[in-house]
Amino acid sequence: MKYLNKIKGPEDIKNLKLSELEILSKEIREKIIKTVSQTGGHLAPSLGCVELAIAAHFVYNSPIDKIIWDVGHQAYAHKLLTGRYSDFHTLRTYGGISGFLKPEESEHDIFAAGHSSTSVSAGAGMAAGRDIQGKDFKVISIIGDGSLTAGMAYEAMNHVGHLKKNMILVLNDNDMSIAQNVGAMSKYLIKIRNKPLYHKLQEDANALFKMLPPIGKNMLSRMTKIKDNLKHLMIPGALFEEFGFKYFGPVDGHDLRELILVFKWIKRMEGPILLHVSTKKGKGFELAEKNPELFHGVGPFDISTGAIAKKKKPSFTSVFGNVLVDMAEQDSRIVAITAAMPLGTGLAGYREKFPERYFDVGICEQHAVTFSAGLAKTGMKPVVAIYSSFMQRAVDQVLHDVAMQNLPVIFAMDRGGIVGQDGGTHHGVFDLSFMRMIPNMIIAAPKDGSQLRDILKFSLKYEKGPVAIRYQRGEIPEEELKSPQKIELGKGEIIKKGKDYLIITIGRHVNMCSELIDMIKYKSGTLINPIFIKPLDRELLKREIKAHAKTIVIEENTTIGGLGSAILEFCSEENILKPVKIVGVPDKFVTHGDITSVLKEIGLDKDGIKKTIEEFIID
Repeated sequence: MKYLNKIKGPEDIKNLKLSELEILSKEIREKIIKTVSQTGGHLAPSLGCVELAIAAHFVYNSPIDKIIWDVGHQAYAHKLLTGRYSDFHTLRTYGGISGFLKPEESEHDIFAAGHSSTSVSAGAGMAAGRDIQGKDFKVISIIGDGSLTAGMAYEAMNHVGHLKKNMILVLNDNDMSIAQNVGAMSKYLIKIRNKPLYHKLQEDANALFKMLPPIGKNMLSRMTKIKDNLKHLMIPGALFEEFGFKYFGPVDGHDLRELILVFKWIKRMEGPILLHVSTKKGKGFELAEKNPELFHGVGPFDISTGAIAKKKKPSFTSVFGNVLVDMAEQDSRIVAITAAMPLGTGLAGYREKFPERYFDVGICEQHAVTFSAGLAKTGMKPVVAIYSSFMQRAVDQVLHDVAMQNLPVIFAMDRGGIVGQDGGTHHGVFDLSFMRMIPNMIIAAPKDGSQLRDILKFSLKYEKGPVAIRYQRGEIPEEELKSPQKIELGKGEIIKKGKDYLIITIGRHVNMCSELIDMIKYKSGTLINPIFIKPLDRELLKREIKAHAKTIVIEENTTIGGLGSAILEFCSEENILKPVKIVGVPDKFVTHGDITSVLKEIGLDKDGIKKTIEEFIID
């Protein structure tokens, strides 16, 4: 490395020549590719933003000037430019640096971001706070075109245009979200990219009018209307102008000279500015350029071939996708909906098989839920596949638009529990709590792939209201799916039968606790998999909790409001006075890292749970 290993902060690049910055951009790409090939991570989006990150830090003075990155998928170059070169090899590993923006990690990470479409709102708030306090700094929000599909971005833009605050919104347009972009905005941006750069029509028109001899107010008014009409015809970003932004672009996002010149130019301007930057996702790594969806978020891979280590067993995700295809072949009313994540949610095969019954709504979880409610109103059977942590963004729609009307919408919540390297913004440890509080909602959690299949089939036949199926990331525990078992609403199962203590658990911990009971020889335990968190199997639980001296509830959900809370509420209702211990995710945001290390830290690994059980059951 000629330059990158010497960069301790953004100030170190400000004296570099253009030719040196271009070498630096190549070094950054090499470092990102090498690191992500070993740790996994968001490769393609960050490769597309290297020159953008360099230009932004070259012109603006972070952290005094606030450079706000949306999501964080794009920000690996930013991390390398802000003093994290020596630690970059620890990206997304336990104890290492985060894959997303994390203010605790660096003062240059201005706003924490793991979910999309927050940067414009955050930037607007910072601009307003700056002006109230009479401070002087620039606010630059960088958002991708995929994130611009979310309604929150437009709510913020509408407000910024009304406030007329000085801030710069950089639209990083690579014609991709995680998957291919969808919707009218995507088509609009394509039209803009196909038009030549046009910056100054309005200014030139104003200058022309000033040169004309004095005329009556009526004629001037007519000419102003003509000017505005011309603007709408000729300025590519007319929509953004209507939001109150001065539009510039599209600019080549890989041309450092042009980026730096434009950043310097707009730095001096007043009011809301929108700079449209056109980039290529995966830039500099041919395999990622050809398949940006695959290399958006990727595990370790071979740099020379692009080969990604294949999983030995099917995953919960793949079982869900395969079963849904099978069921959709039998029932033409089944419809699948995702929010820009067909691969991540296992719907790629369904998309190919039933394109007319597949809807990718973009990064719009709220719309996805209410759209599904509308489908259910017509008699369809919508299945909404959204990660657990992203479902948080649509809780009001689940409550108000689905559950209140008791509509038969199925929520397939992938990545329930600890997910690993993506960390606190992506751990699905709140879903049982926020879903359980919603009336009419049924919640089920399978222990393995076979049970996921059976629960999904049950849910597709159940038409009395909404069902949430919560399952974890990763491989299923069994080699092959077992024979189908009948699922009855609110009925659990006894996995092991003992006499001294009772364990109630769900998901991956069912198999783990089954092994632990065999390891604890001096006491015999009963293990229950409730299958349904709501409604509970009241008859089974009442009998078994009363029959055992102590009960332990184990869950990969926050200890507040989840399965453990449900058991305590049940005991209160039934007036059962027996000791109950809840073992779950503590009341904090859990760090990133491999799942084994994270579970160990919070005491939910096998050794931690064994210790807790033994301490609790000792008389």
